[in-house]
Amino acid sequence: MTINSTPQVVTIAGTDSGGGAGVQADLKTFQARQAFGMSIIVALTAQNTLGVQNSLPVPCEFIDDQFNSLAADFQIKAAKTGMLADHEHVACVVENLKNSNFGPLVVDPVMIAKGGHALLKEDAIETIKNELLPLAFIVTPNLPEAEVLVGYPVTTEKDMKRAARDLQKLGVNHVIIKGGHLEKNEAKDYILLESGEEYWLKTKRVETIKTHGTGDTFSACIAAELAKGTDVKEAIFIGKQFIQGAISEELFVGHGHGPTNHWAKLVKDVEVIV
Repeated sequence: MTINSTPQVVTIAGTDSGGGAGVQADLKTFQARQAFGMSIIVALTAQNTLGVQNSLPVPCEFIDDQFNSLAADFQIKAAKTGMLADHEHVACVVENLKNSNFGPLVVDPVMIAKGGHALLKEDAIETIKNELLPLAFIVTPNLPEAEVLVGYPVTTEKDMKRAARDLQKLGVNHVIIKGGHLEKNEAKDYILLESGEEYWLKTKRVETIKTHGTGDTFSACIAAELAKGTDVKEAIFIGKQFIQGAISEELFVGHGHGPTNHWAKLVKDVEVIV
C-alpha cells in the first residue's frame, strides 16, 4: 500500500452554510478535479443565496490545532485561502503557513460577499499585503479586491496590467486579475507570470445571476491542479475552463444569487490573447 500518494489539497477559509461558496465550494471543486480535499475553518457563516446573515470567527487556538492535525498525517501538495475575517486571523494563518509544508499557496483575497456583507475587516488589509501575499504562489483578486490591495481605481485593462505589476512587487509569484466586473461582452482575465510573461484569457460572458462562489471555485480549481503537479500556466487555463463551465451549466437553487455548478464540464472555447 502506498501512503499519501493521492494528490491532497487544503482550503483555509470560511464556511458557507448555503453550500455555494467558501469551504463547501472549494471541497466540491477539489473532488470534481480529482484531488483529495481537506479544510481548515477560519470562520463560520450563516449564509444563503440572498446574502450573509451572520458570521463567527473561529478561535485562533483552534485554527492552530487544525493546522497541526493535518500536518501530522497528510502530505498536502497545495493550499488556498479564502475568507480570513480580520487582522488577528490573517496573522494566525500566516504564522501557521510559515511553519507548514503545504505546497504552493493560492490566495483568493475574499473581502465582500455577493450580497455586500463584509467578509474581511479593514484592519486586515495591510496584513494581507505585507504578510500573506509574500507567501503566495498565485493571487486571484477581482477588480474591487485589486483596487483595495493597490490603493487606486482598477477599471480598465490598462489598470489591470498596472495592478498586476504592483501586486507582484509585494512578493507574489504569479498574478491573475479577474475582469468579470468590466462592462464588456466577454470575460477577460489578465495573467502576469513570475517570468514576466503576460497574457489574457477570454471567454463569452454568460448572462446569469447564478454566480455565487465564482472566485472560490476558480481559485480552488487552480489549487487542485497544482496539487496534482499540473504546470502553473496549464493550471490557470483549466481553472478558467472550469469556472466558465460552472457558470454556463446553471443550477436552480435558492431565491437569490444562485451557486455555480461544480459538476459541470470544462468549457473548451477559452481564448488565449498575448
